[in-house]
Amino acid sequence: MRRSLRFLLGTLLGLTVLAASVYTVGADAVLARATRLSPVLFAAVLALVVVEGVVDAVGVWASIRPLNGGLSPPESVQFALAGDFFDIVSPAGPVTSEPIMARFISVATDTGYSDALGVRSVAKYVKSGTQVVFSAMLGAVVLLDAPDATGVLSVLVVAIGGLLALGAVALASRDAVSRLLVATVTPLVARVSALYRDRPHDRATVRRAVERFWDRIVAFRGTPGLLALIALGGVLEQLATTLALWVALHGIGQPVALLPILVVVPLPQVASAVPIPGSLGAYDLLLGGALVVVTAAQSAPAAAAVLVLRTATLVFGATTGGICAAFLRGWRPT
Repeated sequence: MRRSLRFLLGTLLGLTVLAASVYTVGADAVLARATRLSPVLFAAVLALVVVEGVVDAVGVWASIRPLNGGLSPPESVQFALAGDFFDIVSPAGPVTSEPIMARFISVATDTGYSDALGVRSVAKYVKSGTQVVFSAMLGAVVLLDAPDATGVLSVLVVAIGGLLALGAVALASRDAVSRLLVATVTPLVARVSALYRDRPHDRATVRRAVERFWDRIVAFRGTPGLLALIALGGVLEQLATTLALWVALHGIGQPVALLPILVVVPLPQVASAVPIPGSLGAYDLLLGGALVVVTAAQSAPAAAAVLVLRTATLVFGATTGGICAAFLRGWRPT
């Protein structure tokens, strides 16, 4: 009941933010622009959304490969789309999708939960880092002479610094972080495992799991090829989303250059920190504002293009992703 209530409150909050942003720009203007998109171009946007969901499987396949041989390509696509589904329906938004998916990955690969969470944590970090670095390098060339884009480049540089600092601090203080994780997670693990085990997991079990989590992370130093594939998958996702937005903007009568869109597509990822299902509202507001800054598009067309993209993304993720999630093994605790 509490989870349903959080989901409802998060959805209402997201819808409120989205409605407020559309109202600020002008609801009539946004809807008028969005409805100008022809069915053919909307189908093109939807096709690119499908491509974006499928190419995510490249990173999924590469990250899970160390776990008993990993998954087949079709299974990787299924897990990628199921992850999109949990991004949308989770009460806490995209930030919780990887911990949820780790359960199903551990069952599919016959490994432990901490092993699965470790490899997917690396994938999330590498993919986000690659996209931000790629955008910053491209932005330094494309947007350097645009005075209004200084803020965008500053955000990208700060994001890169934050990611590097986070990784360095996490590895340097590994022992302290491990002790903190064991102390905070053990009571929760013991309570949950008591629901389906005669002997609940104890502190020693949690400590061994945390050690395996770190071992999985450090082990990627010996597989640079897999890290490169994860990075490639992230760039391909970024390109597919960029093309979808570019098509939507052209279709609603606001032609803009492609490369500035490619620069700002990763920026709304910070919205995943907001505990709203699918980052509804927060993502839309950030992306629409960034498009206005870097492409000189008007507010109404930018908001309309984002609305078209998000409609396609949320519908595809909730339906196809939901079907993929329904066929995952691991729904029952063991």
